[in-house]
Amino acid sequence: MKAAAPLLAGLLLLGGGTAAEPAAAAPSAKARPAEGAAAEALPAVAPSRVVDLYQQHCAACHAPTRYGAMGPALLPDNLARLRKAEAVKVIAEGRTATQMPGFAAQLSKDEIAAITDWIYTPVVPAPRWSEADIAASRIQHVDPATLSDKPVFEADPLNLFLVVEAGDHHVSVLDGDKLEPIHRFQSRFALHGGPKFAADGRYVFFASRDGWITKFDLWNLKVVAEVRAGINTRNVAASPDGRHVAVANYLPHNIVLLDGELNLVKTVEAGDRDGKQTSRVSAVYDASPRQSFIAALKDVPEVWEISYTKAVEDIPTGFIHDYKQREGSFIPGYLNPRRTILAEPLDDFFFTQDYSELMGASRAGVGQVVNLDVRKKIADLPLDGMPHLGSGVTWEWTDAAGKVRTVMASTNLKAAEVTVIDMQSWEVIRRIRTRGPGFFLRSHRSSPYAFVDSMMSAEARHILQVIDKRSLEVVKEIAAPPGRTLAHVEFTRDGRHALASLWEDEGAVIVYDAHSLDEIKRLPMRKPVGKYNVWNKITREEGTSH
Repeated sequence: MKAAAPLLAGLLLLGGGTAAEPAAAAPSAKARPAEGAAAEALPAVAPSRVVDLYQQHCAACHAPTRYGAMGPALLPDNLARLRKAEAVKVIAEGRTATQMPGFAAQLSKDEIAAITDWIYTPVVPAPRWSEADIAASRIQHVDPATLSDKPVFEADPLNLFLVVEAGDHHVSVLDGDKLEPIHRFQSRFALHGGPKFAADGRYVFFASRDGWITKFDLWNLKVVAEVRAGINTRNVAASPDGRHVAVANYLPHNIVLLDGELNLVKTVEAGDRDGKQTSRVSAVYDASPRQSFIAALKDVPEVWEISYTKAVEDIPTGFIHDYKQREGSFIPGYLNPRRTILAEPLDDFFFTQDYSELMGASRAGVGQVVNLDVRKKIADLPLDGMPHLGSGVTWEWTDAAGKVRTVMASTNLKAAEVTVIDMQSWEVIRRIRTRGPGFFLRSHRSSPYAFVDSMMSAEARHILQVIDKRSLEVVKEIAAPPGRTLAHVEFTRDGRHALASLWEDEGAVIVYDAHSLDEIKRLPMRKPVGKYNVWNKITREEGTSH
């Protein structure tokens, strides 16, 4: 049944998509044995039969190990955002306008259900992705020497937008002045964590949930190179000069460090200083003023700083008799983790503009302020629910007494509020009630407004609310049809226009006048999940998350 090869190739295409990938995309995992993956099938289908069905119909696209190849990895963490009922439906019915066919006529309901149950079962022993696997997976798509050193288009290269379209796994490039697309290219499955730009905006790095890191030349509109740095990846970070790239992985538990051409430099196992517990890495961030990466560890109460400049002091380890005389144990400070030990893990961060301090929160809502210079907690944050600090924004706010304060505002994934915090006293100034829990908050220094969604709410995910940054009050609501999702605002370079995502498979990027709040135009898109303006990102504009 040759047509059944892409049986599960569309499972991670939330809302639709294509299973097509470049032929070179298959990773070196194809040589691995199945490593004894556990099976928990329904009684109607024997476990051995489930494995045989997978190997017959799925392994060609997803590898015998389920690590992923042309298609995405079929592991519990990678499938976390896809409900089993939806997976069953995809296998049975396929997806319209994709290479994912329906198999209700070839497989019984019990077989489909059993395969679905099995791919949500952990692989035992835990999957591995070695340095040899990483190095073997690297793909050089074009010779950098053949690329132009000037943009091949007429648009302002600093006012471009990258729009990630999850519907069919593409990225569109928009001219931020004309507000029109100028290019569109296929991406890896399920990009995650937002693209990261080098300082001049030419090179941009993407990460997929399946661990693929892509280097894209925005001036030449070409994919330059790719490498698979993990099996379940959270995000990527890049130094401003584009010479150092860091990858945060859930699986394996490590940080992968690459050079600017996506060659492997080293892997750093994520674990506590005593070597007793490893950890998933929630995210890694570039802290440009510090010339370092900052990493959030999900399972260990530590914050890591990894310097990417060689002009950094060594890191003491163990007992130090005399620091100045270097009597004791040291490791190089370059590309090694410097630890800040805390009482609680911090899963999500927001940084002050100079990156001397970070505001962090655990998934349980425990908030802390950490000074990265003295490497300790300096304050508690009174946060409720599950704050999404990584989506925070800042602005200058004048209180009733005429005092100008720098404030930070954050959405919340569980509580229907935007929390506004004074960044000197760390006190909560205001809890702005919203329609429901939200994910994204965006503004611009030239705009009096901040836009917040309620996309975590089943009843209000179609509503954007507009907050006046002076009064700290909701002053307007912008609604899509009920049942749809309107979210993720990003501004043009000058702040004149705000772009929002109608987060549907047959969706759109909707352009608003950022002052009058009138709709200007719509650009049809396939589930546009995020938009990223080059200027706002490389300048770390205060209204855009870092």
